[in-house]
Amino acid sequence: MRLTTKGRFAVTAMIDLALRCADGPVSLAGISERQKISLSYLEQLFGKLRRYGLVDSVRGPGGGYCLARQTSEMTVTDIIRAVDEPLDATQCGGRENCRDDERCMTHELWSTLNDKMYDFLSSVTLAELVDQQLQKRGGHVAVMQDARRTRQRTRAKTVAVGG
Repeated sequence: MRLTTKGRFAVTAMIDLALRCADGPVSLAGISERQKISLSYLEQLFGKLRRYGLVDSVRGPGGGYCLARQTSEMTVTDIIRAVDEPLDATQCGGRENCRDDERCMTHELWSTLNDKMYDFLSSVTLAELVDQQLQKRGGHVAVMQDARRTRQRTRAKTVAVGG
């Protein structure tokens, strides 16, 4: 039983997004660069995450992705399910036809592992994973500034002040 890169990358990207989205939408290019995940792969994953209601997309200059729910309301299982990642240690996908269309001797063992894995991953929230990263970094996250976003804020401040 192993979790494929699809599930691993989705969880990693969601942690990255959650760490940085307080300042506005986060670009997939930024996540790609920081996490060393292919941009085209991230685009596929985030399309699924958006359809599942975990992220929202913002179009246009300074656009990107932001969280659609609070981090405390998202579990690792939600993320993995959103990207169609199966959590299954059985060879038969739960159909009980593991060995010549019959249940194998270890089916119950792997089925129980599935239940334990699901319970564990359902108990871990995105908020907990973000907190772990913040603790590792002493509460600080280096945010790559998008030059377009910085210029827009500067212009907005100038206009608001009357410049």
